[in-house]
Amino acid sequence: MIVLMLGSGPNVMASRDWPRAAFDRIVTINNAWAVRPDWDYLVFPDDFPPERRPLDLRPEQTLIPSDVYVPENNRYGGVVYAGATMAFSASYWALGALRPRVIGYLGCDMVYGTGATHFYGMGTADPLRPDPTLQNLRAKAARLELLAARDGCALVNLSKDASVLSFPRAGLDLLPSVAPRTGIADHIAPALAAERKLGAICPSGRYWDGPPLDAAALAEIDALWLAAHDAVHGTAVTPPAARPLPPIGSDGLSGHNGAARPPHPA
Repeated sequence: MIVLMLGSGPNVMASRDWPRAAFDRIVTINNAWAVRPDWDYLVFPDDFPPERRPLDLRPEQTLIPSDVYVPENNRYGGVVYAGATMAFSASYWALGALRPRVIGYLGCDMVYGTGATHFYGMGTADPLRPDPTLQNLRAKAARLELLAARDGCALVNLSKDASVLSFPRAGLDLLPSVAPRTGIADHIAPALAAERKLGAICPSGRYWDGPPLDAAALAEIDALWLAAHDAVHGTAVTPPAARPLPPIGSDGLSGHNGAARPPHPA
């Protein structure tokens, strides 16, 4: 199965002209359902406004709210380790629920410059909010890529723009032939062991309702995932510097919609 994952970055509009036959399933995130009408799944968080959701669904279209995607994220360690923003939450849901062979991404670069931040204009750069689970987006992308490969799924970035995603670049013509890296178990073992040792597990996904997260320990785990990616690919993934963060629930940690803490699991 080949899956197209659409986010809300400005370049997502290029997918409007892509043939539907190139993909077995199309997964959209938040507002990206509006980009093209032939999507299969819309993944969205609890605070995604009802007025922004599609009014009429085709029989083959399915909504995926947090109570559906969080359990699949838990199969991969949970939202704390996955990175609590929708590009990652939707990806782990797709890996677990659809079991694809390939996922191609567009509109998920998570790089925000001047001008329009989303295909519909200006929006909130959710992945950049100060959150212990999002200190290093490149590391979270590397983790996703490696765990997908472990499960036999190759991730590729269909974007030509600057990106935090660690995935190889590809064009539509290459999707049928791409394959995941193999022999990665030994490389990812230290990062998985560190996650188990830290034990930052929150089955509900609502980690902000629990005790403060150890940002320093999570940053160390991020470094292990980057090292694993480097070992598997033979090239270094250069991350941005990790940012010091206040504890969850403090006045300094603003979440979605200006809340003092994120009101949804991702």
